[in-house]
Amino acid sequence: MNTTTLPPMSRFRVEHVNTYYYGQRVGLNYGEARLLPRQAVGQRVLERTLVMNPFVDDYRERDDAFGNRVVWFSLRQPHQSLSVTACSLIERSVPPQPETSPAWEVVVEQLCKPLLGEQEPEAECVAAREYCLPSPLAPLEAEAVEFARVSFTPGRPLLEAALDLSIRIQSEFAYRPNATQIETPLAEVLAERHGVCQDFAHLALSGLRGLGLAARYVSGYLETIPLPGEVRLIGADASHAWISLYLPQQGWFDFDPTNGAIIGDGHLTLAWGRDYGDVAPLKGVIYGGGSHSLDVGVTVTRMLEN
Repeated sequence: MNTTTLPPMSRFRVEHVNTYYYGQRVGLNYGEARLLPRQAVGQRVLERTLVMNPFVDDYRERDDAFGNRVVWFSLRQPHQSLSVTACSLIERSVPPQPETSPAWEVVVEQLCKPLLGEQEPEAECVAAREYCLPSPLAPLEAEAVEFARVSFTPGRPLLEAALDLSIRIQSEFAYRPNATQIETPLAEVLAERHGVCQDFAHLALSGLRGLGLAARYVSGYLETIPLPGEVRLIGADASHAWISLYLPQQGWFDFDPTNGAIIGDGHLTLAWGRDYGDVAPLKGVIYGGGSHSLDVGVTVTRMLEN
């Protein structure tokens, strides 16, 4: 009798606090929060809660078009601050990568089958085509495509090329917090050769999609304190971002361009979509408030095994 050994699971406690401070009173506050981690391959969400202070008047949960858990809320009492705290308990393992993968051009052909009128592709392959298209924050940038093409040489295996692209982004672009904003154009990131994890994910997405591949934006967290002897990863004190690349018949495989690596079990998935705009932790409309500031704190703690 054949048995399959499941990868060991690590358990993490996550606390993500967002606190807005307003210069003047806010009369009405309507918002959406994507702060409840989703289930994913290799990830089980055991607990997830969202607490707001002041207590909100309306609170509703739903799944969005990408399967992310979304909270819609409204606050109609006057307030000059709003604190949103998400707490989660997550079990995580990393499914092993295949030892080999087809040439990236073969994958592009498989993704194009619906357009070429060839044999009926698998349903997941059809769904993945949405992630071949440019998006508002990851537009088709010619320079990004040419940057990716250096890694995607003719006949090179898909996953090998994707890892090489991640390593090159990590080595050729400087990680500089506060150097860019979410609205900073990708062309500026390419010109200045610096940015943060969101920028590097958008850069990779633009290049991969420009080559005809399906890649999505993933938001999540990194383990705050690494295991003894391991290197502390960049971006561990805030929410993080990386990419996921589709391999037909085998699923999605994640790469972290900020750290130039395949993701580890300390990468915890929160949500995914076409780019940051689909998975922003908080967004909405307020009436009043004047100027405002935001404090963000993230703590990811690996739970000790009994």
